[in-house]
Amino acid sequence: MRTTFKQTQKLMGNRFELSVIAEDEAWAMARITDGVEEIRRIERLLTTFSDDSETARVNRHAGEHPVAVSEETFALIERSLRLSALTQGAFDITYGSVDKRLWNFDQTMTELPDAATVKQMVRLINYRNVLLDRSAHTVFLKEPGMRIGFGGIGKGYAAERAKQVMQASGVTDGVVNASGDLAVWGHQPDGKPFTIGIVNPNAVNHVFSTMEVTNMAVATSGNYEKYVMIGGRRYSHTINPRTGLPVTGVKSVTILCPNAELADAMATPVMIMGIRAGLDMIDQIRDMEAILIDDNDHLFTSKNIHYA
Repeated sequence: MRTTFKQTQKLMGNRFELSVIAEDEAWAMARITDGVEEIRRIERLLTTFSDDSETARVNRHAGEHPVAVSEETFALIERSLRLSALTQGAFDITYGSVDKRLWNFDQTMTELPDAATVKQMVRLINYRNVLLDRSAHTVFLKEPGMRIGFGGIGKGYAAERAKQVMQASGVTDGVVNASGDLAVWGHQPDGKPFTIGIVNPNAVNHVFSTMEVTNMAVATSGNYEKYVMIGGRRYSHTINPRTGLPVTGVKSVTILCPNAELADAMATPVMIMGIRAGLDMIDQIRDMEAILIDDNDHLFTSKNIHYA
């Protein structure tokens, strides 16, 4: 009988849950191990917490000289820069230039950073200053002090790669859940599509809507995930790279599309762009949909989403 086998691990600083629908438990757990090892490999490649990673080496030599990287890292940076152009800079991997001196979102933060510090750090956020040489496979950060980071796309990339590795080893039905960002393929043991819930931004342990999906990725970005209260106002961990200040106006963005990397990468820029501009962009992208909730709890969706 087909059953759901699961394993939960902390990977890339996030809670990952990998599920496989299969008859044989030993086989299913081995396939899950394949997926976990792939996520660990990507973490070693992209992490900024190890001096040995390719990301760290690129950052270390910012403003000095180009750094040769693997085809995989080069291609991910290349895709990231295309997303930056598409979102007019709302998605930008050079956000790593804004460090914890500006926003640390823990209990020690009791006042807003000063305007001069914000201005100085935002100056270094500019995806156009990431210079790629495809023939040499090098990455050069033009300005000293620039830093890239994959916090806006790495989790989705890892989920997508884990799914692909598991599919290649014969998994026809499964889920990779990367702290709420999902890559889903195939069907449940009873043959039905998977049912996913969208978190209520006002009560994070509850869902406000469900939908049935298969062969789909879903990613949500919300102001409830990490924030500080200063002067009675909530400041979200989602930073607008143009201003260096937290995003306001949108509580939650959920993206649905076939690829987990793309879903993860698009959730934050839509939040930054706001309701009208964000939905205008989504409506022009094939096979991508969005559900947004604004600060007044009004619901907005892209043109192909219909709900009862």
